Order: sequence, then structure tokens, then C-alpha cells
Amino acid sequence: MPERKGNRSAGDLRELKITHKYLSHHPGSVLIEIGETILLCAASIEERVPSFLKNTGRGWLTAEYSMLPMSSRTRVPREAVSGKIGGRTHEIQRLIGRSLRAVTNLAAISERTVYIDCDVIQADGGTRTAAITGGFIALAHLFLEMKREGKLATIPLTDFVSAVSVGIVNGSLMLDLDYQEDSQAEVDMNFVMTGRGRFIEVQGTAENATFDRQQLSAMTDLAANGIENLIRYQREILGDAI
Repeated sequence: MPERKGNRSAGDLRELKITHKYLSHHPGSVLIEIGETILLCAASIEERVPSFLKNTGRGWLTAEYSMLPMSSRTRVPREAVSGKIGGRTHEIQRLIGRSLRAVTNLAAISERTVYIDCDVIQADGGTRTAAITGGFIALAHLFLEMKREGKLATIPLTDFVSAVSVGIVNGSLMLDLDYQEDSQAEVDMNFVMTGRGRFIEVQGTAENATFDRQQLSAMTDLAANGIENLIRYQREILGDAI
């Protein structure tokens, strides 16, 4: 197996650090650091819903994702300046939204819209999976604050959710790829799963080589173990509140 940064084994996650309530005026904010990937995730709410949900009694949750210009090895132009959002950004925003809606009881928040803002401060692989993992904690803290203020009767979350990447690099299965590993991967996959071990989304691509069912099963097991550890960390932060 190729040597990994930090002497990680194939099934090791990168070092994880989560600072919750990172923004003093927003309780639903999280700085998540996974290896050298750093994101700020913040959850907020507005007292309105998209037109297709008006008068339904149901709420909505959506996500916005962006990379700061100097988050990558070369400058990333601001999409706001170009006047349009790129296809990759659209894809990631929709993935984050789908993942968090899957564990949110939207009927319980009434006709409100939750926004999950995920801004990449530094990118070294796995920004979309980090956004889901950190975004869930930001969302949970937002709901906890709303309950404390009497705006919610219960916490409208049905489960935990986290995400991780898995790949095959130089013939070896690896968990939680950094940028260098991802750029060399023959197979690249992203898994989103709940605390009960149920799948929300599986994205898999043969970048430079195909893969068989046995390898798919092995990658699934590797991802499930990684997500179990990530959710254990989420539970430590949130305690018995959720």
C-alpha cells in the first residue's frame, strides 16, 4: 500500500477537529477540520418557504456551498463575479441539501426555510463530505437553540448523518482520501449514511479503472466503519440532546 500522509493505515480517517458555535452570534455554526481540509458550516432559518410549499404547513432545507478564492492551490474565481454558479457547485449544494433533509422532519418546523451555508476555507480533498458532517452539527445546534427559545417543541431530527470518501489508489483500498490520493485514484466513491447505518447516497466513479462487486462491497464496509466513527464524534459533541 502507498505510504499515506500522517502514517495513516488504509482504514484510518484523517485527524478530525470540530469547533462548534464558532461564530459568536450564530449558535448553529461549526468549523470543521479534517486533515488539511477546513470548512465553516453555518445553519440559519427564515420565516418563509419557497412558493411550492406555501400553505402546506411544511418547511424546507437547502444548502449553499462555495470555495474561497485562496482555498485551493490555485486561485478559485468567485462565482458571484462570473454571474453564474458552476455545475460542480450545484451538484455539491444539492447533495448537502438532500443529505440533511433525509434526517429532518420538515413538517415539524412549519413554514420555515433552513439554510446550510458551507464555505471552504482550505481544500485538501473531501470538501463535500466534510460539509455534510459539519453541516449536520450546525443544523442540530440551530434546532437546539430554537427549542431553548420556545420556537420548536421538539428537535426535528430523525437520525444522525455523516459522509466520507473511499477510493482505490494504486490498487489499494483507502478511506477518507486527501487531495493527492484523490487525484491518483483509480476509483473514487462518496458515501452518505445515517447513524442507523442506512444509505442516503452513494456516488462512485471509475476514474482510471473499473471495479467489481467484491471491491464495491469492501469499499462499502470501509466507508460504513469510517462513518460510524464520525457519527460517534458527532454524538460526543451533541451529547444526549439529539
